[in-house]
Amino acid sequence: MLKIISDRLYRTDIKARMPFKYGIATMVEVPHVFLEISLSVNGKEQKGISADHLPPKWFTKDPDKDPLDEISEMLDVIHHAMNISIGEEAETPFELWQKIYKPQLAWGIQNQYPPLLSNFGTTLIERALLDAFCKGTNETFFSAVKTNSLGIDLGKIHSELSGSSPLDYLDTAPPTSVFARHTVGLADPLMTDDIIEAERLHDGLPQSLEENIHTYGLRHFKLKINGQQDTDIERLIIIAKILKKNCTDYSFSIDGNESFHDVASFAAFWQKISIHPQLSEFLKNLLFIEQPFHRSLALSDSIGEMTSSWPDRPPIIIDESDAELGSLPKALHLGYAGTSHKNCKGVFKGLANACLLRQKSRENPSATYLMSGEDLSNIGPVALIQDLVVQMSLGITSIERNGHHYFKGLSFFPQSIQSAVLKAHPDLYQASGEGWPQVAIKEGMLSTKTLVEAPFGTGFGDLPLDSFELIYEGLPSN
Repeated sequence: MLKIISDRLYRTDIKARMPFKYGIATMVEVPHVFLEISLSVNGKEQKGISADHLPPKWFTKDPDKDPLDEISEMLDVIHHAMNISIGEEAETPFELWQKIYKPQLAWGIQNQYPPLLSNFGTTLIERALLDAFCKGTNETFFSAVKTNSLGIDLGKIHSELSGSSPLDYLDTAPPTSVFARHTVGLADPLMTDDIIEAERLHDGLPQSLEENIHTYGLRHFKLKINGQQDTDIERLIIIAKILKKNCTDYSFSIDGNESFHDVASFAAFWQKISIHPQLSEFLKNLLFIEQPFHRSLALSDSIGEMTSSWPDRPPIIIDESDAELGSLPKALHLGYAGTSHKNCKGVFKGLANACLLRQKSRENPSATYLMSGEDLSNIGPVALIQDLVVQMSLGITSIERNGHHYFKGLSFFPQSIQSAVLKAHPDLYQASGEGWPQVAIKEGMLSTKTLVEAPFGTGFGDLPLDSFELIYEGLPSN
């Protein structure tokens, strides 16, 4: 029997080493929160931790809303999830998650919060729950998925999967290394010579796209566009030249950042770049296109009309529009190739989505079905590791990573945390020139060997969260 006894939320604010421009937002600093729960596992109390950024303009891309108001809304949904979780009990983690997910979603609808946002609070509880459960049962996350000690009932998320288990679809062993798909943000310098001295960073980390390729041996990339056709094409041409010059082989995805508000404008954009003499060869290395359409359009009937008249379209997936349990089936019906996984959208939902895509692929081998690994600018010591563990369990081997690019590793955190991470995960982290841990990307790959062997990835036990500001303690709602 499992029971959530208490939960606490801690906050620290982190400054980016360089601006991260994604869509309508540019991140220069961001709150980072840690959620800790106490879970009774068969009568024994066990702590579990989760963490994430609170990034404005992702959960609700409203250009008119103050970023501080968006942060307040994110905290509001986290607080509510914390409150309704206290005292909840169930036989399995999956059943316990369901008891939190459903009332949180109903509360969000009542308070006019979009599901993507209200579910964010649930996922923080969910991840801390999984961390505590794996520690309390001395299981790795992959083993818990494989044996289904998590109690996952796939049919309760996707009815087509009734009577099956994750093991029927997922790989029998997780990968021990994955591609770091490097984000090229809209404000990122591309060529080193273009960086003016006043904007040059001197922190021992690469800054331009060229420098990142040479430093990390990058081979997979995620290219941001913003729907401004001429600007996007000009930038893609420069990137194409850089990759051709500096990479022996490479692949890339394009992130549309919800920039297109009608089908015709995206179709015209793609037609133009697909026949462009400086891009046609480049596009042969395309993996997929991520969420080009604004969420107000992305799951509308007009998408189905577009796909039915465009049989040779590139693979297009949803990301921000994957807000509810039924979002992926609806997207597949409209002609999308799949969806992304981020822990902030839900672990159990991600597992069920991966299984559904595997089933669809078996039923129709000639079609393209895919799940990508994307990022919320994740950083360690918790969020990055837990996200990687889930991505590996889903069998995803090309995963967007950019937290190490926009933030200075774990330099923000106390020395005790830095030392614990370096000791527990010497393959994933290495000491920088200044001593603080930085993600170790070698030949474009991340090693995940020590993550596979740890409970929910984090092999360093409990963290001293009292180093951060305690901003909320859950209050039982009943």
